[in-house]
Amino acid sequence: MSLSASLNTAISSLATTAEQTSVLSRNVARAGDPTASRKNAEVITIPGYGVRLASVTRVVNVALFNNVLSSTSSEAGQRAIVEALEQLEQTVNDTELESSPAALVQKLANAIQQYAAAPASTAHAQSAVATARDLATALNSATDLVQNVRAQADADIAGAVENLNTLLSRFEAVNAEIVKGTRSGADVTDYLDQRDQILKEISGEIGIRTFTRADNDMAIYTDSGVTLFDVSARAITFQPTSIYSAATTGNAVYADGVPITGSSATMGVGSGRITGLVKVRDELAVTYQSQLDEVARGLIAAFAESDQSAVPALPDVPGLFTWSGAPALPPSGSITAGLAGAITVNALVDPDQGGNAELLRDGGINGAAYLYNSSGASAYTDRLEQLLDQMNATQPFDPAANLSSSATLKSFASSSAAWLEEARRTASDEADYRVTLLERSSEALSKVTGVNLDEEMTLMLELERTYQASSKLISTIDSMLATLLASVG
Repeated sequence: MSLSASLNTAISSLATTAEQTSVLSRNVARAGDPTASRKNAEVITIPGYGVRLASVTRVVNVALFNNVLSSTSSEAGQRAIVEALEQLEQTVNDTELESSPAALVQKLANAIQQYAAAPASTAHAQSAVATARDLATALNSATDLVQNVRAQADADIAGAVENLNTLLSRFEAVNAEIVKGTRSGADVTDYLDQRDQILKEISGEIGIRTFTRADNDMAIYTDSGVTLFDVSARAITFQPTSIYSAATTGNAVYADGVPITGSSATMGVGSGRITGLVKVRDELAVTYQSQLDEVARGLIAAFAESDQSAVPALPDVPGLFTWSGAPALPPSGSITAGLAGAITVNALVDPDQGGNAELLRDGGINGAAYLYNSSGASAYTDRLEQLLDQMNATQPFDPAANLSSSATLKSFASSSAAWLEEARRTASDEADYRVTLLERSSEALSKVTGVNLDEEMTLMLELERTYQASSKLISTIDSMLATLLASVG
């Protein structure tokens, strides 16, 4: 090898070492950054010239990264469900104050029992009616809370859709830089890191899968196969509903005009925060509302008055508890949407509204034809005992409430509270599992693709020795050239 060739080799080695050191410095600067991947300086040898930096690549593991995306989607969706169920649990978790509908049903039975033991007591009559009023108020409040949770879920869906559109727009810009840089041979590794981070954020909102094409171009689809991004971002649309009642049906989310949530979605998404929020809004909260409505219907039915004429000809009508559809009774064994929000204590029985609490004992709330205590005896207990029997009697309930289709009023109300608590506990356990799975998936990915300072320090020592060797070679060549020139001169 000639001296000039040796010099070129040494100089190229120095230049390449400097570029490798620059890449190493980038790695060290982002050590501990979960969004950063380790960069490698790829060096090639050129005969007669030496070495040069061919490209900068990054360490990737597609399988582990896809696992992180999937875990992120599952965790976000489950977390949305848990947060909503914890809000709904406010209707049943105050056992000490006995303010839940289930506890108040039992409390009402106890109050009527006490009234039956002392039927002449006005105080006991008023106490029983006050408990009934508390029960109706609890059902009203629970309905308000359920519908507020649904409305909040709907608003959160709107926010998630807006964020998703923003993320897709950012993805489009970064993806364009990656494609352009790949085609020109530029270092696009930092852009690739940015794109991966955006993908993680997108997967938090909705379950996705990706496909990488030539020039590092990427397309994004929902986990059900609907296109979210292909060359350009597709529009995600949603029409929010600001006010919710039990009869309100929330709108679907659309991706590029295709419904991806709701009953009309043939390609519905299976994970992500949006999926969790839709499940809260359209399934969990709706089911719990149906259970509350069935408790209210059971109360109205149990306390209904019947015609006491010798030859009954009039229909049964609401008694202590009434609703907006009175004087008709709600259909037996069938959910009446929003009934728990409409149930009230009949004003004719409620002393706070100028009523007579003793009508609970005597009947006749709906007129003389419905009077049970025709003699007006203060010791009359038949009606009160009948009410207790009806509270303890088996009633038909709508199977759509996801509880028993035949139960007593008290057992149905208790089952509803148990259903909610079990749903919350199960969702919480699942959320904990999803969090753990995401943490382990992220750790596994970080170990493979992240920056390890020990490895970087080892590489730095190797680069230092390479630099020293190249410098020594240049010094030796310089000395040899000087000797040669001196001998020639």
